[in-house]
Amino acid sequence: MNLSNSLSLLRAPLAFLFLLENPTVRLLAILLAMLTDSVDGYLARRSKTVTRFGAVLDPAMDKFFVVFCLGVLVSEGNVEIWQALTMISRDFALCLFGLYLSLSGLWQSYEFRAIRWGKVTTALQFIVLVFVTLKYPISTYLYAAFVVFASLALVELFQFKKSASTS
Repeated sequence: MNLSNSLSLLRAPLAFLFLLENPTVRLLAILLAMLTDSVDGYLARRSKTVTRFGAVLDPAMDKFFVVFCLGVLVSEGNVEIWQALTMISRDFALCLFGLYLSLSGLWQSYEFRAIRWGKVTTALQFIVLVFVTLKYPISTYLYAAFVVFASLALVELFQFKKSASTS
């Protein structure tokens, strides 16, 4: 366990702060989650402690944080189910890609790494969580953007797999 992985793991308890119906605490939790998400990868690369475990842990903690917070917001009626589903549509795309890797026998040889559209989606998820916490209205088009980003992420994953298998 290194510092960058510890920062990734910190997002789990930060998600539980969403159980408190205090907008200030929730906003602080989101901002700290964003900070740890930004810093953990940088530290791993800088200290040369990048691991396969960390490459899986970091996005898993992002997903846990976002899905947990969305679950709380849906249960409170602050987010509609369809809105939450669009926000995690990229994760459905990742599951499809993971299923493809498993069925094709490529799982072990796949090099897990961050993808551009994954980073964009995660940043947008955090921003939308901030807006919802602050009761700021969000356009339907913004939720539609999540579906577009999910499609782009899937295309990027298949392109990376293709380029990695030809090198």
